[in-house]
Amino acid sequence: MTTSPPPRRPVARSRDALGRPLPPGVVGVAPLELPATLPAPAALAAAQHLLDTGLPFQAHEVLEASWKAAEDDDRGLWRALTQLAVGLTQLARGNVPGGVAVLARAAEGLAPYVGRHPHGVDAAALIDWCEQTARAAVQSRAATTTTTTTTASAADSRPATVALRPPRLVE
Repeated sequence: MTTSPPPRRPVARSRDALGRPLPPGVVGVAPLELPATLPAPAALAAAQHLLDTGLPFQAHEVLEASWKAAEDDDRGLWRALTQLAVGLTQLARGNVPGGVAVLARAAEGLAPYVGRHPHGVDAAALIDWCEQTARAAVQSRAATTTTTTTTASAADSRPATVALRPPRLVE
């Protein structure tokens, strides 16, 4: 009787600061080395630090781990916070339509938490941040649009020139 060798674990591709895969052999941002799940205050603090240092993709990973580990009553909050970080990542990548769409979903997901302040999260302030950031990104993109004809894909790949000020996750 022959046995098959255990399957090889695929080698993780290195990524840039915004989570985009890099070509083989190119060194990117070091992957996060955090426990699989963190208590809510630690997860929020880690995500805030990552947002403040310009690493929204990594913040999304921290928030996503909390979302997946959350109890039912908190799951929507963590999902919305994850979407906020994804929206910010998309805007930083220059994907204004995608970033605006995900920020709208984040704001919608935060709405049930307005006035409740779970884990110190000010949902109302984050909804305002999502709406203002989306508006600024759309206005910035419109200001850079010229009357020349471009393809939709070329227009969608223009970087947003809006300042991507990170939100305050906790009051």
